[in-house]
Amino acid sequence: MNTILFESISNTINALEINKISEGRKAILKPLIGYLQNKIESNKSIRLNFICTHNSRRSHLSQIWAQTMAAYYSINNVSCYSGGTEATAMFPKVGETLVNQGFKINTLSDGNNPVYSIKFSENEPALIAFSKEFSNAFNPTSEFAAIMTCSSADEACPMVLGCDKRIPITYEDPKKSDGTPLQTETYLKRSLQIATEMKYVFSSLI
Repeated sequence: MNTILFESISNTINALEINKISEGRKAILKPLIGYLQNKIESNKSIRLNFICTHNSRRSHLSQIWAQTMAAYYSINNVSCYSGGTEATAMFPKVGETLVNQGFKINTLSDGNNPVYSIKFSENEPALIAFSKEFSNAFNPTSEFAAIMTCSSADEACPMVLGCDKRIPITYEDPKKSDGTPLQTETYLKRSLQIATEMKYVFSSLI
């Protein structure tokens, strides 16, 4: 039985058109599908650590949408994390974008690097979001896939200790739109792209 998500999130997922994903992007996503399928068939827990340079934008969107899609498609024993090659803060526009898509976000602590709880369902545990290095103690140290969401992080991390697979799935940084009239549209577009691709990945496991 599928997890009951907040209605607006379910509506967003239902409207995502995975048939519009290019063959090139499908080829990039294929290793992640294979990794997940192998874990499921081996009856092993799945841990995904989404990594970008600052753990401020793309890695958080990827972590949150991957966890949401795992719940939506009832793929059990999935835990999603995020990290960076350095810690900064989750960029506020990321939270604003997710709220507009139906997620419920609460600030657990303020400061230079706020900590947020993010929920996609009333009855599922909240995701804890804050910027951290990918090797932070909050994240897994072994038996996880390192999903590299930006090319600069991929290049800056010649080795991610403990991961049993490294998979580059890079996205264009919405940061380029900061301070412009296109900022809201750009962040929404990137969030929807990531959501669509995570829908394709997890729906392929059914």
